[in-house]
Amino acid sequence: MERGEDPGTGLTLALTDPPRHRGLRAILAPHFGERSARELAAQIRADVRAVLIQAADENEIDFAHDVAGRLSSLLISRLLGVPEADLENVVEWIEEAFAAARPMTSHGRLTRYVIDLMEQRDREPAADAVSLLLDGEVDAELLTETEVLLNCENLLGASENAGLSMAAGMAALLAHPEQWQNLRDHPESVASAVEEILRWGSSATHSMRTATRETELSGHTIGVGDRVVLWVRSANRDEREFDRPETFDIHRKPNRHVALGFGEHVCIGQVMARHQTRILLEELLTTAHSVEQTGPIVPLSSIAVNGPARLPVRLRLR
Repeated sequence: MERGEDPGTGLTLALTDPPRHRGLRAILAPHFGERSARELAAQIRADVRAVLIQAADENEIDFAHDVAGRLSSLLISRLLGVPEADLENVVEWIEEAFAAARPMTSHGRLTRYVIDLMEQRDREPAADAVSLLLDGEVDAELLTETEVLLNCENLLGASENAGLSMAAGMAALLAHPEQWQNLRDHPESVASAVEEILRWGSSATHSMRTATRETELSGHTIGVGDRVVLWVRSANRDEREFDRPETFDIHRKPNRHVALGFGEHVCIGQVMARHQTRILLEELLTTAHSVEQTGPIVPLSSIAVNGPARLPVRLRLR
């Protein structure tokens, strides 16, 4: 059933084609790249430690919400430039939006806050994503206020995938305790473990694209204007690409998964997502005495994203 065009079509990073897409990406890319991730690493680690300490104080927590979801919300809030004093409120509003599975702009308090932040950054620019969007130009023209707001929503919404990946990673390690022990014995393998978590969880389930030229794929003709659905989880289980694709293997190499997309539209937050997941694993390896699953995993009810909606665990630190 046709539901009308997405209001972000042609305006946001996710819903633009080149060459405009390249212009939008160029505005934000430095803030989400390797250098920025390294500069933010100490803050990410501090957030991870604080979240784990808070979680360990409880008899039971929901790892998906209390750890993974909270960490992803904290990181995107910091990247947007949310001041420390406002973090708790903003994180709460982001989590409400994710839980309701509705666009960020349907949540009045969060939208109003982002607009207020835009106005503040217009007066006092800072080293954050909101300031970059306000000052950035595409084709020698500043972005409109609507474009800035929708791109902020785009970033906030996309951050859910990072939390779902971390939650799915913990679920996989709990289901495969030999892999968790293997990682304890070989902590130098944490980078390859991150890649396998991304492949295994595949938090973004699919993307739909409209063909702009006729082509042939595996004997099927795709015509101009045809809509094509790309199933990410299927691609990440392709037996032609992966040896034993249904096996969770933290040492898997090569691991050319497409969990974060590829080509022009590869996830702009891919570097940050990898760094945050790596730091979470490092801190768990260093500080966690045990992580025990205390109840059944409740999967997310969605066709757009995949992962645990609830992952009850008991976390004990050393």
